[in-house]
Amino acid sequence: MEISFAARRLPTAGAVVAGILPEQTLTPAAEELDRATGGAVRRALEASPRVTGKASETLDILAPTGIDAGRILLVGLGEAESLTARAAERIGGELVARLNGLGVREATVMLDRVDGAPVAAGEVAARMALGARLRSYRFDKYRTREKDEDKPSLGRLIFGLDDEDGARAAFAPLSGVAEGVTLTRDLVSEPANVLSPEMLAERCRELEAQGVIVDVLNREQLEKQGMGALLAVAGGSAREPRVVVMRWNGAGGKETPLAVVGKGVCFDSGGISIKPASGMEDMKWDMGGAGVTIGLMKALAARKAPVNVVAAVGLVENMPSGTAYRPGDIVTSMSGQTIEVINTDAEGRLVLADTLWYTQQTYQPKTVIDLATLTGAIIVTLGNITAGVFSNDDRTAQDLVAAGGEVDEPLWQLPVNDEYDKDINTESADMKNTGEGRSASSIAAAQFLRRFIQDGVTWAHLDIAGVTWSKKDRATVPKGGTGFGVRLLDRYIAAHHEPR
Repeated sequence: MEISFAARRLPTAGAVVAGILPEQTLTPAAEELDRATGGAVRRALEASPRVTGKASETLDILAPTGIDAGRILLVGLGEAESLTARAAERIGGELVARLNGLGVREATVMLDRVDGAPVAAGEVAARMALGARLRSYRFDKYRTREKDEDKPSLGRLIFGLDDEDGARAAFAPLSGVAEGVTLTRDLVSEPANVLSPEMLAERCRELEAQGVIVDVLNREQLEKQGMGALLAVAGGSAREPRVVVMRWNGAGGKETPLAVVGKGVCFDSGGISIKPASGMEDMKWDMGGAGVTIGLMKALAARKAPVNVVAAVGLVENMPSGTAYRPGDIVTSMSGQTIEVINTDAEGRLVLADTLWYTQQTYQPKTVIDLATLTGAIIVTLGNITAGVFSNDDRTAQDLVAAGGEVDEPLWQLPVNDEYDKDINTESADMKNTGEGRSASSIAAAQFLRRFIQDGVTWAHLDIAGVTWSKKDRATVPKGGTGFGVRLLDRYIAAHHEPR
């Protein structure tokens, strides 16, 4: 779908969209349409008393006289003071869904300054455009027999307003972030027979075209680094493991104060501790943390973020075979710490342990954030709306929570402390890879990761198992891969790691 910004005028084709406020109050654009159509807008509203102007409400007026557009779609903007950037994104997303549902091919959204709104018309247009872009995503590359009438119809969306240049400038960095979200959604949607660890590493290399420095470590290099934990997980698969490091040096210099690390289990059968068959197909997106990490780097490069960030992803498959690691095995991580394997389905933390250690040893970041579809228990705790955040620094955790709130990707902080840490002690090794039964198992996983954070490093862990995939449409998130985490981390980085 093409998105553009233009001077505000009545369109000569397609549909025209105008806003209304509560109590059926017309915006100037809606007033202009009402005059041009001889009062058709007000008559339609009088005949539709349930359409009051609440955010995202719509009223369709077909074949209006007096204008060239084939239909008018009135869209509720909600209370003026509630028309925030986030609200505008939601309205834009719902608008695209409605236009596609009507079979519209081209639409022009006429926007005006709304008195009392916290953001100007140019920002509203940019945010609505972002919401539209995010909601219009679909993963359809393997649909070979889909009928045209079942495909989205909307090919062009134009935002008409007086400050078209301001809207265009505001949308440019948002469009870059949307590119990152799209990449993440693409990656988590790919089937595991296509997106192996080797192939995902090649997808990372594509970022070099945007100025990201990409280094790929193969099995031999991982063995030389002593990544016994990650290699144990990879041992049961015929697919070769990889660790990929991506560096964006938008601020210049050699320091990389921030590192982002993602779990990239391209398929998780559970290994010897095999999962039930029901739902196992979803485990193609157990590389969601890596997908977010890769998408974030694309977003930073696309908007030319003035910051240095290093990102690393550990890429493996977890499969049962004669060479797979077993419950009861003891493996030695790159840090030298030994781990007793209790459950081979608690594999992501082993992958992260070595990837985190390697990243810290090599790049000495001050702050490390990891993302992983790590535990089913986080879904029991927080469902499919909110992700969990764990940290050794409350300020960092709350900064991440605040960033998530700004972009509609909510986080909730859960504890890590020495009492919970005792749950992963074992007599056979330095630690075991699960806690005591099912009790506080998301916290036990975070405690495990904390043992691989070096002294003086600020660390946060995001458990995104419940939010990486959506089974229903939401305002700016269609069913499927969500890309949850790209916008959150981009906002956090912009607020706390870029010059002001």
